[in-house]
Amino acid sequence: MKIVLTFLRFLVGLLFIFSGLIKANDPLGLGYKMQEFFELWNLSQFNGTTLLISILMIFLEIIVGVAILIGWRMQFFTWLLLLLILFFTFLTGYAYYSDKFKNCGCFGDCLPITPLTSFVKDLLLLAFIIVLFYYRNKIHSSCSKKLNLFIISLTTLGSFLIQFHVLYHLPIIDCLPFKKGNNLIDKMKIPLNAVPDSIAMTFVYEKDGSEIEFTADKFPLDFNDSLYKFKNRYDKIIRKGKNNEPPIKGFSLTTSENIDVTSELLSIENPVAILFVERFKKNIPAWLDDFNSTLEVLNQKNIKLYIVTTDYENAINWMKSKSLIVPTILRCDATAIRTAARHNPTFYILKKGIVVGKWASADLQHANEFILSKLR
Repeated sequence: MKIVLTFLRFLVGLLFIFSGLIKANDPLGLGYKMQEFFELWNLSQFNGTTLLISILMIFLEIIVGVAILIGWRMQFFTWLLLLLILFFTFLTGYAYYSDKFKNCGCFGDCLPITPLTSFVKDLLLLAFIIVLFYYRNKIHSSCSKKLNLFIISLTTLGSFLIQFHVLYHLPIIDCLPFKKGNNLIDKMKIPLNAVPDSIAMTFVYEKDGSEIEFTADKFPLDFNDSLYKFKNRYDKIIRKGKNNEPPIKGFSLTTSENIDVTSELLSIENPVAILFVERFKKNIPAWLDDFNSTLEVLNQKNIKLYIVTTDYENAINWMKSKSLIVPTILRCDATAIRTAARHNPTFYILKKGIVVGKWASADLQHANEFILSKLR
């Protein structure tokens, strides 16, 4: 039994650590996924707390995984582990049965898995964790008390430092379709290996007071206009496709006159700069001084700047109030901006639709150095 418990402890602990670390790479992304759940449950009042909940949940995953791995305070951490897996199983089960999510966000954007796969994974984990919980009194740490405290303290500090680092800068590993090196034009297309949905045209007719449904290839043998009265027609998916959506969806850049300039901007041969700003605050931001330097560098290199935002009117007023030259300002959907910019704001350099540089506002100095030394 000891061998089985050790195996399960290592399996569960490592999986929780891996899951926590991969989400720690992008806590804001997990926050957005949680916001989707809250909106479906009509709990929009919690939207302002999603990032905080995300940070704490990631911390709990990592700390529980480490504690189980070293066998520390199993009385407490097996209870916490059981509560977490019950919560995760509920979420993945809901994601699967509601059929409203293509990816539950369990392993972030770096390792997207279907709700069904995630739900089955959580059910298996639940079974393993119940065994660990039942035999928790038989599990003891082989490390000293001081070493255990050191490991737990280091884990706590590290889990928060990683998350705050990526929130202040950008994800350490960029798994989003807007990552450096990607061609955005290609990412807006359906993949070549896509398998489309298999759709059957379905008719609804009324016969003798009852509604009858049948597909276009299976009309009733006695069908005629005197017996059947048409009610409705719809397309029914009989087999879901695979990989049949573009990685980038809803990325549309429009002017104040609602003219779509996405293709035009992404086709420009020379480098262009884009500053993604989801919202503009009233107070002067700390990054403005660095951005003024970036503006000077862009002018020096004759690189045109575009500001992409959901907040068009405030963007213009904000620029004028700071006595800045108002660049070209474009509108974009909030979801697309949040995918492109995991930090508000995020600065891009594009060349013919290819992302050649991408920085959070905290790293604008690095952007200036890149523009001066590597752009021709």
